[in-house]
Amino acid sequence: MVRINIEPTWHFTNDRSPHSMRVLLSFLSEIQASGTLATAAVNAGMSYRHAWNLVDKWSSFFGEPLVERHRGKGTQLTALGGKLVWAEQHLKARLDPQLHNIAQELEMELASLLPRVPPSIRIHASHGFAIAKLREFLLLEPDLGVDLRYMTNQASLDSLMAKECELAAIHLPHDALRRRAATAFKAWLDPDVFRVIGFVTRDMGLMVKRGNPLAITGFDALRDPRITFVNRDHGSGTRTLLEHLLTQEKIDGRVITGYQNVELTHAAVAAHVARGMADAGFGVEAAAVQFDLDFIHIVTEDYFFVCREPVLRSNVTKRLIDIISGPEYRRAVGTLPGYSVSDAGVVKTVKSFLRSHS
Repeated sequence: MVRINIEPTWHFTNDRSPHSMRVLLSFLSEIQASGTLATAAVNAGMSYRHAWNLVDKWSSFFGEPLVERHRGKGTQLTALGGKLVWAEQHLKARLDPQLHNIAQELEMELASLLPRVPPSIRIHASHGFAIAKLREFLLLEPDLGVDLRYMTNQASLDSLMAKECELAAIHLPHDALRRRAATAFKAWLDPDVFRVIGFVTRDMGLMVKRGNPLAITGFDALRDPRITFVNRDHGSGTRTLLEHLLTQEKIDGRVITGYQNVELTHAAVAAHVARGMADAGFGVEAAAVQFDLDFIHIVTEDYFFVCREPVLRSNVTKRLIDIISGPEYRRAVGTLPGYSVSDAGVVKTVKSFLRSHS
């Protein structure tokens, strides 16, 4: 099956011509991760000389160095180099779900015109690290197509009810908020028609700067007008969860500085905090670790699939269940901070699922 990948590309223009930064940004990220130019060159598959020529070329373009060497401490990015890497990470964090959905739509359009297209399954899912990892596994299956679209919890359920997808991947919290969320969930799903497939759990909490300089320990700290916050977009499941948690703590979001500022993904929230544009944000631990932030656990969520009972008998669904319940995928999830696998692939009725996780 034809695969499409859409990525944002930067072009800087001077008095002569535009210059693409794709190779440079990837290489600067390698330097930031490894701490040495030599290691970054090896990881990027280029010679040491070519690596320095690349850095020198762009330093000349900007009229400002992008990296600096310190004896005994390797190579580090300058403020400008770090800003470029952060901007690239932030851009991808913001746009990846939308670009993915556009690419997926184009893939399906092309597939409709090609012979011998493998059977596919439509998954509408709340965006997350575990579902993105699952897609990597599904794409390795030669005789299995996947049409994965990222959308909010509510939109995924709407799609499932309208039969616009076979699987909806959504999330519900544990503990005190479970009953409220479960009530709304049950109102949508006829227990005789739908089934739940276990997937993963994920930890949600506050993401704060490394070292937690403002000593933030929970939502109560957000009452302080000097502490700035970055929120998720309206309609997202994470935004809804946050609002329920704040209500539980008797905190009016309107008193939180920056509450009206939103980002579209967990990673974009983390990038916002990492660059000092906010003191705290709410999201998954994996995003905090990705951007070298501290994480304050607040609640754990179940992230699971819902489908109509007959869908369980399709070969594509059976293969998906085999993958998520298999050791390779479990190991992959184990590398995602704050994620864990307990009953992945286990099929339950709606009633038994909600009862066992109340």
